[in-house]
Amino acid sequence: MATPPTSRLHWLSSLNTSQPVITEDTKFLRKTAIIATIGPKVNTVEKLTQLADAGVNVVRMNFSHGSYEYHQSVVDNTRKVMQQQGRRPLAIALDTKGPEIRTGLMKDNMDIKIPRGHEFTITNDPKYAEACDDQVLYMDYANLSKVTAPGKHIYVDDGILSLLVLSVGNGTVRVAAENDGVLSSRKGVNLPKTPVDLPALSVKDKNDLKFGVKNGVDMIFASFIRRGQDVHDIREVLGPDGANIKIIVKIENEQGLENFDEILAVCDGVMVARGDLGIEIPASQVFIAQKMMIAKCNIVGKPVICATQMLESMTNNPRPTRAEVSDVANAVLDGTDCVMLSGETAKGNYPIQSVLMMAETCLLAERAICYAPQFDELRNIQVRPTETAETVSMAAVAAAFEQNASALLVLSTSGNTARLLSKYRPDVPIICVTRNEQTARQIHLHRGVYPFWYPEPRGIQSHEWQTDVDNRIRFGLRSALALKIIKTGTTIVAVQGWKSGLGHTNTIRILTVPTDPADFELHLLGAS
Repeated sequence: MATPPTSRLHWLSSLNTSQPVITEDTKFLRKTAIIATIGPKVNTVEKLTQLADAGVNVVRMNFSHGSYEYHQSVVDNTRKVMQQQGRRPLAIALDTKGPEIRTGLMKDNMDIKIPRGHEFTITNDPKYAEACDDQVLYMDYANLSKVTAPGKHIYVDDGILSLLVLSVGNGTVRVAAENDGVLSSRKGVNLPKTPVDLPALSVKDKNDLKFGVKNGVDMIFASFIRRGQDVHDIREVLGPDGANIKIIVKIENEQGLENFDEILAVCDGVMVARGDLGIEIPASQVFIAQKMMIAKCNIVGKPVICATQMLESMTNNPRPTRAEVSDVANAVLDGTDCVMLSGETAKGNYPIQSVLMMAETCLLAERAICYAPQFDELRNIQVRPTETAETVSMAAVAAAFEQNASALLVLSTSGNTARLLSKYRPDVPIICVTRNEQTARQIHLHRGVYPFWYPEPRGIQSHEWQTDVDNRIRFGLRSALALKIIKTGTTIVAVQGWKSGLGHTNTIRILTVPTDPADFELHLLGAS
């Protein structure tokens, strides 16, 4: 009998590279959720169904592109996929454009090549907004000359063109090109090491959020969040009708990093958006920011998404680079709850293959985690006393380790107990049974949680409450067996409340998955 690992290093040294590939029997064991950006190439019921079958849990609409008519079609097509018999919940995310700075239009819409060392003037004078050339370039940020200073940098077009600030005037900035480049129309601008005072929400963003509320989206990916107040501003626009929509903040600049703790305190989750972040801070520091943000999210039990260029080469190639695969795996090892595909699915030639590759990589990375020490570390750093639901969740995960259970099962309305179970990173699936359809979709954000919507109505009489609880447990076990994430005869740890309603979670039950199919039949309620 092999000696159990005594340390994380011992565990890693015992890893076996001959891991079996994903099969129909094992593909649902993946705990990390996959988010896919939807572009015209995959915006059909048929393609969305294929993406879901390949492993997509959340569809992302990027509101930096596309009309309302287009985004409405994404919502409608996704809902048609969810209506299919036996389909797992599929969440919808709205990614805002956010505050941004762009250059104006070039004269005659012609690109102009400029050499290294070329000097020119940047202005906010509207008369140049559609008349830029190699001497004067318009940028639509009115306060640019007030926030920058000689010696600072301005990056254009994802940092492809680097400009050094030479001097600052009244509404103008004199710059020199630090590399050969091209001046083009409507290119994005980044101001590293420069505090920007743009409002968190533009008029377009506010209208986009209202579109999301009207269509019942499950989460907002809020771009360029710089401070905690930005989250409150978004919540105010969402209003009472959008109160249950999750706000996932995208940290994309140095201000967001500096104010990360206050942002984390008020948001529902975090996206490590490495694209703009890698321009705003040195690229060599992005991995440090990633690990810091993921760790802080793990400590407080809020979901974290790792995004940008994860399998970028698969936009045009059927196989990723080895570095990309390692990037996905290391994000999982860092502790991310979700990983995201952007251009790979939005415009790529191999969207289904990209999802399958990501799914397989995540599953294998999860098998490489040494779970028990991770649980001990998370438990030991918690501030005491903990709330009752957290105490019970912590104990349930401990019981799952000690019982060698095949799964945890939780009955939840809001998803909070499922979130707490996920926080302590059990090595087994968390089966979440809920009557709330939106909770079933949103809970994909949390690693290891498998949502199952229970369609039977509420309004159970008090004397039938325990029967209803047992029915939901039977339903959850039956659903998990269908996905092959548990087996009959194994132990599961169930978490429930002592009475109906929110906030009553305080009970742990150790159960055995029945072997007799009759034991999964739901008991009749309301019979006279």
